[in-house]
Amino acid sequence: MYVLEIIKWISIIGLIATSIVGNYLCRNYSALARSMVILIIVATAMYIASTTKIGKLIIIFGNESRTECRKVVWPTYQDGLNTTLIVTGVTIIMSLLLWGLDTILVHVISFGLRL
Repeated sequence: MYVLEIIKWISIIGLIATSIVGNYLCRNYSALARSMVILIIVATAMYIASTTKIGKLIIIFGNESRTECRKVVWPTYQDGLNTTLIVTGVTIIMSLLLWGLDTILVHVISFGLRL
């Protein structure tokens, strides 16, 4: 069983490498034809990857992630707008405070250096 997994992963790497090298060597052909061939090769590699142990775990993880995203209570438009306005307001206020503090410190240091 372990040997079969290794053979599958070597096949996947070979397919991906073939698509990269083939795209480079066949650059005189139309982009559409090359894209279609690459799409077929990558789809084949993904199918082979989905039959491996790691590939099955990735598919399970993706399905569970999608399920969890559906469970999330997303904020309404008004909540998002209010949060954005609050963050923008606080950012402007902090910017003005830091600008004022910077100006005061520049004047104090300039005064101190003139003495």
